[in-house]
Amino acid sequence: MARMGGQVGAVGVGTVPAGDAEPTRGSTRAADPIDEDGGSTLGRLAPRLIGGAVLAVVVLSALTLFADVRQLGDAFRRFDWWLAVPVILLTLGNYALRIVKWEIYLRRIGVPRMPLVTSALVFLSAFSMSITPGKVGEVVKAVYVRRLTGTPVSRTAAVIAAERITDGLAMLALAGVGLTQFAYGRPLLGAATVLALGAVVLLRKPALLTALTARLGGLPLVGRPATKVAQHVEHFLDASNVLYAPGLLVGSIGLGVLSWFGECVALFLILYGLGLEPTWHLLIVATFVLSVSSVFGAVSLLPGGLGVAEASVAGMLLLLLGDDLDRGTAAAATLLIRFATLWFAVILGVVALAVIERRLGAPSGSTAASGRPVTTT
Repeated sequence: MARMGGQVGAVGVGTVPAGDAEPTRGSTRAADPIDEDGGSTLGRLAPRLIGGAVLAVVVLSALTLFADVRQLGDAFRRFDWWLAVPVILLTLGNYALRIVKWEIYLRRIGVPRMPLVTSALVFLSAFSMSITPGKVGEVVKAVYVRRLTGTPVSRTAAVIAAERITDGLAMLALAGVGLTQFAYGRPLLGAATVLALGAVVLLRKPALLTALTARLGGLPLVGRPATKVAQHVEHFLDASNVLYAPGLLVGSIGLGVLSWFGECVALFLILYGLGLEPTWHLLIVATFVLSVSSVFGAVSLLPGGLGVAEASVAGMLLLLLGDDLDRGTAAAATLLIRFATLWFAVILGVVALAVIERRLGAPSGSTAASGRPVTTT
């Protein structure tokens, strides 16, 4: 497959690379498997959040019942609330580094340059979809990139997949530090590692998938729809071939380790704020617990990993720290870290989504509803 030959256009107004079909007035709806025209993205995706919100209430109730209510209240009262500031800052640091990776990926596949603030808003908007099953709502990023630059959704979707895979490998690397001391979850972590590396190999050498989609497109009983699917797959695989280049892959995983370690430190600070001694062992436990619970939550494909992640954090804290904390403290630590790493992100994402929807709905520049590139400042 030919790599993208297009040239990046002026800031704020995208030009579509030569390797992709330009989304013109007449071909916009045929260009992508996701039709973003007609109504706001926020309005159409909002119903998908209902199931996640209901599950969140159930999980919160179950976690409260798991802990002794009095112990839970005592834990919150003795927590050093000033530590909430560095905890949130560490979370924001994670997001900042991930935005850097997002920008690097977009540049590598030739997406026309957007203003940095706009690109960051696009990235953050996906957090509003964190409680959709399997985080499939993150495709909203690809939809907005298409509306802003004209880049096909199927191409930017490769960036989203690369983010998930490299983030997963980064979390597995962090979990590997704890595996030198703890045996918890080794089979599942090993299977997740094999699957992630297998996906990288398959996407890096996509000849089999390309041949399969090409053959599918030629079947007389399938016809034109399959040909369109093959075109979408070709866009996806063409971008993936760039994103999984060895140097970029290693750098992305390294950046992921650094960014996600910030949230592991956040859990360490929360445990310290709840009265535990700030030792190296506690830092290793916090790193292991957060990384493993994140992997388990992702593998479950449940909205935001709800239920699985909370049970993993609370259960592993009790298992690994033993007599150093009770159920109330474990539940309090779980609730605090999940707010910092999930619900804070959802709130931030909703704000970003509302801001970018308002920008796209502005009358200046090209109309966003047409699916063509729009001018942003």
